[in-house]
Order: sequence, then structure tokens, then C-alpha cells
Amino acid sequence: MREYDKFYIGGQWVAPAGTARIDVVDPATEQVAGSVPAGTAADVDKAVAAARRAFPSWSAADRDDRIAVLKRILEVFTRRVPDLAAALTQEMGAPAALAGGFQMNLGLGHLTTAIEVLENFTFEEQRGATRIVKEPIGVCALITPWNWPLNQIAVKVFPALATGCTMVLKPSEQSPFTGQIFAEIIDEAGVPEGVFNLVQGDGPGVGRALSGHPDVDLVSFTGSTRAGIDIAINAAPGVTRVTQELGGKGPNIILDDADFAENVGKGVGTMMLNSGQTCSAPSRMLVPAERMAEAIEVARAAAEQVTVGDPNGDFVIGPVVSKAQFDKIQNLIRTGIDEGATLVAGGPGRPDGLEVGFYVKPTVFADVKNDMTIAREEIFGPVLTIIGYDSIDHAVEIANDTEYGLSAFVAGADPELARSVARRLRAGSVAINDAFDFCAPFGGFKKSGTGREWGEFGFHDYLEVKAILGYEPQQT
Repeated sequence: MREYDKFYIGGQWVAPAGTARIDVVDPATEQVAGSVPAGTAADVDKAVAAARRAFPSWSAADRDDRIAVLKRILEVFTRRVPDLAAALTQEMGAPAALAGGFQMNLGLGHLTTAIEVLENFTFEEQRGATRIVKEPIGVCALITPWNWPLNQIAVKVFPALATGCTMVLKPSEQSPFTGQIFAEIIDEAGVPEGVFNLVQGDGPGVGRALSGHPDVDLVSFTGSTRAGIDIAINAAPGVTRVTQELGGKGPNIILDDADFAENVGKGVGTMMLNSGQTCSAPSRMLVPAERMAEAIEVARAAAEQVTVGDPNGDFVIGPVVSKAQFDKIQNLIRTGIDEGATLVAGGPGRPDGLEVGFYVKPTVFADVKNDMTIAREEIFGPVLTIIGYDSIDHAVEIANDTEYGLSAFVAGADPELARSVARRLRAGSVAINDAFDFCAPFGGFKKSGTGREWGEFGFHDYLEVKAILGYEPQQT
């Protein structure tokens, strides 16, 4: 049992203001794995005040000092990877290989990227007689989700630190253990007191108090579109800047000239990663309509290779995070059947032999129409929909026919054709043939959010732009 009793505020481990606690359920066993204190508005006030006190000195720290702090974090973070991975598997069910592999590599990758960007970032530039100065925005409220806990902490905390901001982190109450260990890393690395603060809790108890706090200058939120709208409304009276990375329903267009079997199979595997609990997942596979039968056979075979089981064992995917998530996915699978989609693999219920744990069968639907519920709603589970298209124009039309616009994918052999399709897609990022880049900006169009994270673009949301007019450059 993991029992955490304190928050990290002002460089100290402090007792919470209240006595309520939040139980964390291991999704593989359905048993309580530990608990954390449930924060209150009083805890938020204390943490924001600590961040406000720390802001003048940290915002004035020079580049070398900030780089030194980030490098100390990197040293401690690297050493604590096994602890973080074990906690992540327990709190949200990611298989040990994924938790200790890609999940951790994302966190480390964003940290090393932040260091590299900071070493060369331009905070001031001269434009004629005007000096353009980029200054840290102030105190930041960072609210992160449960599905990729370290990744989402990393893409917020490290740019905030690098740009001279101070912050209060509220991890998801469903995956708080990694956040607690992250605070231990910050403490051991010697980050100046008050620069980073941690308050655990839920949305009503802590998220609302943070997003509406008068001394918070920026709210950076990752989570559902519904929750993002609530946060934006809550922050509006203070005219507080809000950046959001929200839901997605990513199209994956497989062009006719692509290696069809390879890309259909790969698309199934990518969709199932992390039990499908990824906002940028390629959840709508678009294939030429005349090749639907071929796609069905390849997808069925690929889905059958996705093993499900104990996340501490040798399985591809583990459980989904909670009973609520399990129930939602089951309802949407049944809806897909009821609305007439062809069930290719998986279906309702747990996989055979798994009576305990929130396990979902890797599920594939084909002959899906883009107006079906399973093609419109973000399922957030290991469920793929395959949709046929008649022409490239038709594929683009289907791909863009969604309220979301986070990520999209294009697979094809002709680079010019793939690039032309990518340019027409209304999404914040489009990966051609599974390209990946830590420096590429990540964020969404439409209801997928505002702002950008990752790389240099991840710094911009944490900076205010000041113009000093009449700043004549000195003559030499």
C-alpha cells in the first residue's frame, strides 16, 4: 500500500489542511493500492502563495542557473525511473514494459529537449527601435491527466521551469503516485523553494480552486474537452490565460499506394497501445472502400496478436484505468454493434480468463460510417473503427468531419501525395508514415484545445511578450 500524507509546498513537505483522503484503485486487481490526501482551497491558497513569493527571484535567474537546475532534475529523474514506472503500472495499469519504456522515455525526452531548447532560446530581440522581450508569465496552475502521467507532467513543468515561471501541479486523482514521486525528485534536485509545488486532489476540491485563483497567471490543462470547457469558464472572470490539450478522434488515412498490410497492421497496434487511452491515437482508420475486405482480414489478424493481461506480466496491454472507463467503453462497443458496424475482433465483455480487473478486448469495427457514434465520440479504449473512402477528396472530407483536430496520420509511398494530403487535414499535427519528433509542436484545432506543447513551441505559452519602444540600439 502506498500511503502519502503530505503535499510539497514552499520547498517543504506539509500536512494538508483537511483530513479527507482519496483511494487509488489498482485497475488490474480492483483493490485499493494506496491513497493520497484530498486537497482543499486552503491548500491551493498556500501553494499559490508560495509560488508567488518565489516568482521574483526565479524569474530573474539567469539561463545558466535554470539549465543547472534542469540538469540536476535529469540526474535524479534518471535514477528514479524504476520507482516511477512501478507506480505508474500500479495506478493506471500500463504494462511494465510500456511504463518503464516509452512512458518513461517520453518524460526524459521532454526534459533533455527543454534543456537543449533553453540553451539557445531567444528571450530578447531588436526590431528597429523596439526591443521585444519575452518574460515569464508568472504563477502557473498545471493540471494533468491519468493516461500518460509523466509525459503530461514533463511537457508542462519543464518548459515552465525553463522560462522562469513558478507553479502548482495537480496530478489526476486517478494517477497521483507518479506525481508524488516527481515532487520527491524536484526536492532532491534542489529546485529553489516555492518554484514547484504539489497539491493532490480532485477537480471540485483542487482543480476549480486552482483554475479560478486570482493569483494564478496561466492554467495549463490536459484532459477531456468537457473538463476543459469547465476550466476555461472558471478562469474567465480573472481573464487568466488558459491553454488546453483536450480530446481527439484521429484519422489515419492509408493511401492506396502504401504497403497496405504493413500499415493496417501497424495502425491496429498503435491504436491498442496504452489500452487505447491516448488522445492522439489513430482511432479512425480510413482505407480505400474497394479494399475493405482486405483491411478486415489484416486488422483481425493484428488484433488477435494483441495480448491482454496482468500489467506485471508479458502482455501487450493491461486494463483500462477504472470501472467508469470500462463501463463507458463497453457501452460504446455495444452501440457500435447496435448501429450496424461490422465487428471484426473483440466485442463486449472481458477477455476470456480475466474475471477481475478492468480489461477490455482489443476491438475492431469495420464498415463504419462517419456519422456512427463510435466514429464521433472519443472512446478512449482499445477500439478501432475502419471507414472506407472512395477518393482522396472523400478521405480528406471524412477525416476533417469531426469536432476534434488534435492528431492525424497519413501512410503512403509517394511523398508528394502524402504531403499534399497532410496539408489538407485540420489537425494540430499530422504524422506522415509514423514520423515522430520531440521538437514538433503538439496541440489541437477546434475542440482539441488551444496552445502548443513540446519543444521550442512549448516555451511560448509560459511567456509574455513585451515591446519596449524607443529602445535604440547602441552605436559601436
